[in-house]
Amino acid sequence: MTDMQPNPNPQRVLIVAPHPDDAEFMAGGTMARWARTGAYIHFLLITDGTGGSREPEQTPAQLAAIRREEQLNAARVLGAQDVTFLGYPDGRVEPTLELRFAIARVIRQVRPDVVICGDPLFRYSPTYINHPDHRAVADATLAAIMPTANTRLSALELLEEGLEPHDVSEVYLSHPVTPTIFVPVTEDDIRRQCQALMAHASQMADWKPEEMIREWSRKTAEKAREHGIECDFAEAFAYVRLHNPAQQSKPEANSEAA
Repeated sequence: MTDMQPNPNPQRVLIVAPHPDDAEFMAGGTMARWARTGAYIHFLLITDGTGGSREPEQTPAQLAAIRREEQLNAARVLGAQDVTFLGYPDGRVEPTLELRFAIARVIRQVRPDVVICGDPLFRYSPTYINHPDHRAVADATLAAIMPTANTRLSALELLEEGLEPHDVSEVYLSHPVTPTIFVPVTEDDIRRQCQALMAHASQMADWKPEEMIREWSRKTAEKAREHGIECDFAEAFAYVRLHNPAQQSKPEANSEAA
C-alpha cells in the first residue's frame, strides 16, 4: 500500500468509462461518497453500449437511446452533475490517437483534479476475460492525461479550440492488478451504487447486483483493515499522484446535464 495519502475530498472528478454501467461497477461507492462531500462529478462514456443485447429484435439505434437514458438516470443517483457521451461503437474501441485526443479534450474542458479509469494491466481473472474496450479505454485515458491533456505543444489542435492544458493531480485505477489504496464507503454509498446499477435495466434484467456488490466491498474492507483502515465496506484502486492534491472551490457545472 502506498505511503502517499490521497485527498479524501476531491473537488472535481472525471470518471472515464468504456460502456454505460461500467462506471458504477468501477467506483460507484467512491463516487457516492465524494458526491456527499460536495464533489463535482462528470461521467465520460466512450461507447454507445450497443453491444449489450442478445435480443434478436433489438436494433443498435434503439439500444443506444435506451442505454444513454439509463446512464443519465444512474449518474443522477450517484450525485453526478454531468455526462459526456462520445458514441464510439461498442466492441470496436482501440487506443488510437483519435481516442486519446477525444479524452484529452474532455479533460481540458472539465479540468478535474481526479480522474478515475480502468487499470490497463488487468486482462483476465480465473473466471473473467476483461473486455477489449476496457483495456483500450484505460490505455488511451492514461495517455490522454499525460502528455496530451497537460502538455501545451503536444496537442496544438486542442489549443486551436481554445482549450488550455490541464494537469490532473490524482489518478485512480479501478479493478487494479495491484491495489495501493482503499477508499472506505458507507452503507448508504453501497445502496446508491446498487440503485445506480439497477437504473441500467436493459443490462440487469432480473439480476439483482446488491449481493455481489456487498460481497466485493466486504472482502475489500477486510484488506483495508489489514492496512489500518477501519471500515465495513471499501473499494480498491491503484493510485497515481502526479501533483499534490489541492483543495479548490466547487465549480459550476458546465457541460451536458446528467
